[in-house]
Amino acid sequence: MGSLFSLAVLIILSLASTGSTESEGQSIKSARLLDLIIRDLTFRSYNKYFRTGLLHTVNLPVNLSGIGVNTVRFRCGSLSRYGARIKEFHLGIGVTVKPCVERVMVVRQNLGYNWSSIYYDNYELSGYQLVSPVLGLLAYNAGDNIDFISNPFEVGIQAGKNPITIDFSNTPRSNNTMGLIPLCARFERDGKVTLANQVMPNVCAATGHGHFGLVIESPLMPMKKKASRWRIAVGSSIGAALGAFLLGLLLIALFVKVKKKARMEEMERRAYEEEALQVSMVGHVRAPTATGTRTLPAIEHEYRPPPP
Repeated sequence: MGSLFSLAVLIILSLASTGSTESEGQSIKSARLLDLIIRDLTFRSYNKYFRTGLLHTVNLPVNLSGIGVNTVRFRCGSLSRYGARIKEFHLGIGVTVKPCVERVMVVRQNLGYNWSSIYYDNYELSGYQLVSPVLGLLAYNAGDNIDFISNPFEVGIQAGKNPITIDFSNTPRSNNTMGLIPLCARFERDGKVTLANQVMPNVCAATGHGHFGLVIESPLMPMKKKASRWRIAVGSSIGAALGAFLLGLLLIALFVKVKKKARMEEMERRAYEEEALQVSMVGHVRAPTATGTRTLPAIEHEYRPPPP
């Protein structure tokens, strides 16, 4: 009996935690907030068995399903001397980390099509549409002291003589390119988007870390923007005012019609009362009688009777 009770409690707790994670996932609307959540989950998954230079997969909760995250730890000097390849990203020789720390934790993100919509909504891409998932490359301090897990901060990655390249060849891409060659889009922290041509088919180049994607120009298919709340409020107010105005006109028309009908009835009643016939007694019966209108006889002075 006790084991059944414990099992029931575990099921209830798991359902509650699942519901809370789903609600948290639905509440993520900011690209910056998503980066911070992925960072914290990456550092929570870190343990002493993480070998330097070895790529690890970060397991994310169900509310972040569709996102692929990998991480690898480097010594700053080794990264600069030898470069590295992290999934779609290739960091050439001479890449630098600023500020320079003993070790750096590099995080690679593949946001998929569902989570890439955050960049679709938060960045100005009018006239363009994404045809690839958004890929991210970020770096954080990862010194020998274990305290870095509880106090991670972001560091910058800058390319050396050769740029950082991002290869989209193996990422799922939309077939709706309308025969156009996609452009490389870099999503800056200030909310701006930088567009550039591909350096090779499906390959983009960058001078530093960040988030990247492929876009095509689509003047006939503008991006669907969410109507701002003030526009919805103004439209609703105008619609409500117009509806109230039309309803007022209808009520005024009905009132005028009823008033006119009542006035006509009053005029007919008064006319009837003013033209009522005089009532007289005829025997034991009261009956209406008309006033005398017969012409009285008059004798003419020059009247002469006809001869016999």
